[in-house]
Amino acid sequence: MTLIDPGTADEITSGRHGDPFSVLGLHGQPDGTLVARVFRPGAEGAQVLDANGKRVATLEPVSDGLFAGPIPRRKTRFPYRLRFTRGPDTWEEGDPYAFGPVLGEIDEYLLGEGTHGSLWDALGAHVRIHDGVSGVHFAVWAPNARRVSVVGGFNDWDGRRHVMRRRGQTGVHEIFIPDLGEGAVYKYEIMGASGEVMPLKADPVGFGAELPPATASVVRDLDGYDWRDGDWMAARGAAHRIDKPISVYEVHLESWRRVPEDGNRSLTYREHAEQLVGYAADMGFTHIELTPISEYPFGGSWGYQPVGLFAPTSRFGTPEDFRAMVDAAHAAGLGVIIDWVPGHFPSDAHGLARFDGTALYEHADPKEGYHPDWNTLVYNYGRTEVRNFLISNAKFWAEEYHIDGLRVDAVASMLYRDYSRKEGEWVPNEHGGRENLEAISFLRQMNEQVYAACPDIMTIAEESTAFPGVSAPTDHGGLGFGFKWNMGWMNDTLRYMAEDPINRKYHHDKMTFGLHYAFSENFVLPLSHDEVVHGKGSLLGRMPGDDWQRFANLRAYFGFMWGHPGKKLLFMGGEFAQPREWNHESSLDWHLLEYGSHKGMQNLVRDLNALYRATPALYEKDSKPEGFRWIDGGNASDSIFVWLREGAEGSAPVLIVANFTPVTRTGYRVGVPQAGYWVEKLNTDAEGYGGSNQGNGGGRASDPVPAHGCDQSLEMTVPPLATVFFELSQG
Repeated sequence: MTLIDPGTADEITSGRHGDPFSVLGLHGQPDGTLVARVFRPGAEGAQVLDANGKRVATLEPVSDGLFAGPIPRRKTRFPYRLRFTRGPDTWEEGDPYAFGPVLGEIDEYLLGEGTHGSLWDALGAHVRIHDGVSGVHFAVWAPNARRVSVVGGFNDWDGRRHVMRRRGQTGVHEIFIPDLGEGAVYKYEIMGASGEVMPLKADPVGFGAELPPATASVVRDLDGYDWRDGDWMAARGAAHRIDKPISVYEVHLESWRRVPEDGNRSLTYREHAEQLVGYAADMGFTHIELTPISEYPFGGSWGYQPVGLFAPTSRFGTPEDFRAMVDAAHAAGLGVIIDWVPGHFPSDAHGLARFDGTALYEHADPKEGYHPDWNTLVYNYGRTEVRNFLISNAKFWAEEYHIDGLRVDAVASMLYRDYSRKEGEWVPNEHGGRENLEAISFLRQMNEQVYAACPDIMTIAEESTAFPGVSAPTDHGGLGFGFKWNMGWMNDTLRYMAEDPINRKYHHDKMTFGLHYAFSENFVLPLSHDEVVHGKGSLLGRMPGDDWQRFANLRAYFGFMWGHPGKKLLFMGGEFAQPREWNHESSLDWHLLEYGSHKGMQNLVRDLNALYRATPALYEKDSKPEGFRWIDGGNASDSIFVWLREGAEGSAPVLIVANFTPVTRTGYRVGVPQAGYWVEKLNTDAEGYGGSNQGNGGGRASDPVPAHGCDQSLEMTVPPLATVFFELSQG
């Protein structure tokens, strides 16, 4: 009997055989006998054992590590294990080629179509019981590969050992490896169509990763976490409406707070669950936003060049630890938003770049597939499988980790084919235009599917152009985001604040221009990490004047921001006026809170959040023009801005007066639409914030003196470099 064809044996032992499932394992022969073939490099002998551990057959060595032999008195497949020997050593293993496919016909159909709604349930590495045996099922998309193998310490990183089964025309390869479990370290070895072996690849849908700079994937079992946030999940949709207060604390976990006495390490997820969550809740924020936590190789990218989109970075712990942090945030009444990066990916050899030897996830043409700003690669949004991969990832974070929002990074770079490209360096769309029609279609589809799966979360676009309808519904021609960052407001107002007060009268429009378009989108006002890096300095460092004036300027600016229509976002450190530029490699300067000016700034931000959340007029009509009214928006000579915020019927109106000169205005008259007593609810010049404590003794009663087109007015003191909030008393 010929147990194996010599040519086939050579292909198996050299790792060139593309379908070892047709060779290895148990196979019936034309004469009705059953033959076993096993490849185990390093073994000198091999036996087949039945389910009771009884020897069924001893196999003959065919070539180095390859064994074969007939199975006496057996004509059909049966459960078995393998016993190997090498010198005096003996060990047992399960045979991966004894198991049939795990993915079903529906999975195969949806994978082939590129419409699998829960891609992570099919692909990746899953701890499971298959045919009564415990192990790990691996599945990966590599349609142009000649061979795909799982490699790791469990097989000496030998790509000949666990060659995967190709699933029809889906491009997916899968294998069930018995005896493996949680914590196994692995990669994929891929042989391209022309026979070249690629650099080892991390799993695109892997749920865990090694601690950088190591780059392998790690098997993580996502089942079994005991979520305790049922009340939060049931109610969070109401907190994400455009007529609710949303104040976001943006955080880079690696540098928020470090532990000097322990090698200056970063906090773990579970330490953040206690310290960060407790701090953000005490400060009155409604949400924490995390810079990208998907696994990323280069710390200097702050997470914006991710490789493992389905794996929370191992820098701070395990997936279970990350879930515990989200759970703790929800218990404290805080939502968790993550920055999500579908716009580009790094070209690291272990990542998605030329994954199966071809431009699989990216465009082949560098005019479309290369991003000059970040030296990264651009996803091919026109490929159905790539869209499925990205949209499934967005849903994954919402469904598996209870994430409350996705802030989508660099949307502008996705929308335009000529973004940061010179003439001749980009490819026009099919109509000859600059819009990236495939990316636009992808973003719409992403928002539709994410909101269909989790209607109570929110998606937020970082979009810096005037592209219309970013936060409009897709059935109205929009992109379908819940909110959009107002980058124009941020740029204009920061430029204004950097001016010496004596020159601000010439730049008055920078503070008012945003109101011309403030209600065209559902805006978030962002003072993000991007404003305190790359030589821009800190927020405090941008303020002019001596020390007192710089702090006063920033306090007034925060007051202006919290009184302005739009949700709020502040990057960590800004809340206590860290004077130096943010450095991702070191902790925030928490020791500064020993000083009154910094502590005062922190007190102010806490009180602004409290006032904002308790005052419907400051948020209920954020996206409606009837919620805002200029009382005096044209006083450029004094650099004073006065406006009114109004909420739904029955809520008290709020008057905001902002003075951006160091001159105290006494006897200053401001028109108000209603007679009554206007309570001074917050004054950024208060002594507790580090100010000069000039104010209005708790409030002012209106006089029947016309001003600013109103029949009533208040005569007040407007403190220097300060913003003051007045609310009409309902008593």
